[in-house]
Amino acid sequence: MKKPLVLGILFILPLVIYLFFASGVNRFGRLPVLTDSFASETVLLSSEKEAMDLFQNKITVLSFLGEEVELMKGYLFNFNQKIYKRFYEFNDFQTLLVAYPSQKVAVEQLLLELGQITDTSRYKILYLDESDSIRLFDALKSQGELSSGSSPLVYIIDKNGSLRGRTDDEDEGVLYGYDIRSVAVLNNKMEDDVKVLLAEYRLALKKNYADRK
Repeated sequence: MKKPLVLGILFILPLVIYLFFASGVNRFGRLPVLTDSFASETVLLSSEKEAMDLFQNKITVLSFLGEEVELMKGYLFNFNQKIYKRFYEFNDFQTLLVAYPSQKVAVEQLLLELGQITDTSRYKILYLDESDSIRLFDALKSQGELSSGSSPLVYIIDKNGSLRGRTDDEDEGVLYGYDIRSVAVLNNKMEDDVKVLLAEYRLALKKNYADRK
């Protein structure tokens, strides 16, 4: 009896400890706000309300394609496989692609190709010219830059229109955006951070429900 008991403890105890700490990160972690009310400062469309409606009540992954849709296509397929397909079934999740109006045909072709492997209903498109794309990007206050209106980094915007990211990233220090050229970044950083943000809202909903009861 003692031998199976000891073996059982040796096997189960590390597993229990791992599950405790793993669940603790997702349950109690909170993704830091890096730029507060980003969307409310971004009046780029026909009205402030329309600009706000793009982000309102959605967890948005914001991507800048500019005039480099073809160049970014391969990286977006990385993102689609590693992030989008994991989360698109959540009603409060969306991906917003910002491109130049001249790229409408290329964007339509991109969505057509993505549609062959996944449901693209959570992809939203925003066509902005160069000056408005820059204004939108600058509102992030991310210390990054665009090249021909495009960036390999994507950004997580919460339901309040604020930029979320990391303040203690082991590689970047402050992590404003996630490099979709890197499968490691998508797997090891972005996936975890989207999970944490989704869990944050789920816990808030449960708390509000419990408080009403």
